[in-house]
Amino acid sequence: MFPGFINDPFSNMKLANQKSLFTIPPDVTYLNCAMMSPILKSSSEAGLAAVRRRNEPWSIPLSDWFEPAEKLKGLFASVINSPKDNIALIPSVSYGMAVAKQNIHLGASDEILVLDRQYPSNVYAWMELAKETGAKIITVRKNEDQNWTEAILHHVHERTGLVAIPNCHWTNGELIDLKKISAATRTYGAKLVIDASQSAGVYPMDIQAIRPDFLVTAGYKWLLGPYGLSYFYADEKYFENGKPIEHSWNNKKGSEDFTSLVDYTEDYKYGAARFDAGGSAAFINMPMAIEALTRILEWGVHNIQETLAELTNKVLISARERGLVVAGAHRVGHMLGIKMDENKVKETGTRLIENKIFISFRGASMRIAPYLYNDHQDIEQLFKFL
Repeated sequence: MFPGFINDPFSNMKLANQKSLFTIPPDVTYLNCAMMSPILKSSSEAGLAAVRRRNEPWSIPLSDWFEPAEKLKGLFASVINSPKDNIALIPSVSYGMAVAKQNIHLGASDEILVLDRQYPSNVYAWMELAKETGAKIITVRKNEDQNWTEAILHHVHERTGLVAIPNCHWTNGELIDLKKISAATRTYGAKLVIDASQSAGVYPMDIQAIRPDFLVTAGYKWLLGPYGLSYFYADEKYFENGKPIEHSWNNKKGSEDFTSLVDYTEDYKYGAARFDAGGSAAFINMPMAIEALTRILEWGVHNIQETLAELTNKVLISARERGLVVAGAHRVGHMLGIKMDENKVKETGTRLIENKIFISFRGASMRIAPYLYNDHQDIEQLFKFL
């Protein structure tokens, strides 16, 4: 048993409530982890200790330029079941998408698939690639009788050059079967790029079964990390000739030896390290993120998903009892969207905040995204207001 488990006659995977590990006032109902997670108390303490250490740079050993980053890569690799060598550290999803764009080559007859109302960080890079190459962007929409996986597969064919998608739709948590999409892209020789910002660390993901070209995820949502630190996966085919978008000394072979930095080299470190962003040592962010991913791995991603699914099922039942419509039968267990009249979104959002209830409105969905600091009383508080 991992710390935090409770016994449940129907499941041995349910986690106990973890609110005591976060700084959340008792009168606040925070159901918005999909926007930004609170920081663990232990991560805050690690960050404050790092700030104090940063005040005394002479106390920072040379090993801190490299070893914490390598440890963090290993932790994230475990989260998605990837070899550590496939992981790089970057500041944002848009940075990672820019790296992916740099390494994907399309022709004028190729098509790029994205979803209707997809998050813009996984769209703008492909708009630029389409301008540069003449490739055509195809926006996938689904019928009422389709799920997203079926809708995407309907558009994958011999002209498909790139499929750029999330693991679940960011507005309402509707699920996409990445294994099926990956198999289809390989059949036609297309590239696959995944934005996992709304799934990594909370929805089980086996990257070795999916084998995308690239995967990018923000670190400040379900990975409980500080803002400004994100994660990047690259397939082995990009290890030898992959092109980074910047040229940092830290990415070069032998950079651990500060005395030889002026012995310039064209050789990169092995693996995805060539894609690391400059400044990836990030002395303050590193210990905070390490603490967060260590805790997530202790809990177990499968266990987090199962625990949160119980909460969102309560949301589903409560919504239906009130005649509200929940979007998507095929969805992840950690968030969902209740369909809203878009004319009422602003007023409803303002009144929720006034009552210290925090959720997000995305498109026509009221998105509810609980975490392990939430319980059934938080769901009851939301619906008491609604």
